Amino acid sequence: LGDGRMLVGDDLRHMSDEALVGSAGAIAVFAEVEPNQKERIIRALQRAGETVGYLGDGINDAPALHAADVGISVATAVDVAQDAASLVLLEQDLGVLSAGVREGRRTLANTLKYVYFAIAANFGYMFSLAVASLWLPFEPLLASQILLVNLLADFPAMALATDTVDPEQIERPRRWSVGYVTRFMLSFGLTSSLFDFLTFGALLTLYGGRDHELFRTGWFIESTLTGLMILGVIRTQRPFFLSRPGGLFLLAVAMIAMVTVALPYLPFAGSLGFVTPPPLLLAVTVGISLLYGIGMETVKQIFQRLHRNISD
Repeated sequence: LGDGRMLVGDDLRHMSDEALVGSAGAIAVFAEVEPNQKERIIRALQRAGETVGYLGDGINDAPALHAADVGISVATAVDVAQDAASLVLLEQDLGVLSAGVREGRRTLANTLKYVYFAIAANFGYMFSLAVASLWLPFEPLLASQILLVNLLADFPAMALATDTVDPEQIERPRRWSVGYVTRFMLSFGLTSSLFDFLTFGALLTLYGGRDHELFRTGWFIESTLTGLMILGVIRTQRPFFLSRPGGLFLLAVAMIAMVTVALPYLPFAGSLGFVTPPPLLLAVTVGISLLYGIGMETVKQIFQRLHRNISD
């Protein structure tokens, strides 16, 4: 318990709410408290900025269980206590709570991976598409090809639900921040668009604007491969090559990458608006995709450093 103070119910009865809020964080033990004082202590801790869990099994514990951020009861508790609790332990083991917290943090971490991928990739993709439509004399991608890019990206994105999570991602609770998400979207989305523009420049320089199908084939390959690259980058706070991905996620990425490269060579490719790409085009798009991965990893490291400074 350290060097914290102890406060008994008689002393608590003579304390004002403001005084209790100011001293609650320094008190290690509240002893001999009345049922209504339990709820008062919880409210004071919450006003002091704490997240409060409370464990109880009796009728008198119901108000405190209801007031706590997480009310915990047991299977042998009275019905009122179980109804007021957020969690009811079926085993006589508090380790269940620890395991539940870790599993919840893993679930949130993998959910955030999908959210970050969706906002960054889609924002950059749509921004690139909008800009390209302003100055290209033809549609950069057909509607069916845009849908196909999204469909192929969905398979590894769904596999993120089974992805492994680095230990540092579940060390502490993570909170949803709209400001953080907005900065993430702009940083990664605009960087993604820069590589799209690099692809446009390479395609127009090598082949001009005469062969629309060849241009669309090249950008389709680049768009899908870079989508896979950003998935690998944002799934971890570490350098992506130092984090081991989940087996299903890795399999999905590998399969979609092979399908993307092979699709323009298949017999039905023409019906999708693709043409067989020359070796140079394939080399250029794959090369840009690899540079994209390096660029996104660099942006991630810078973004995390700046965000850490903002948080500090």
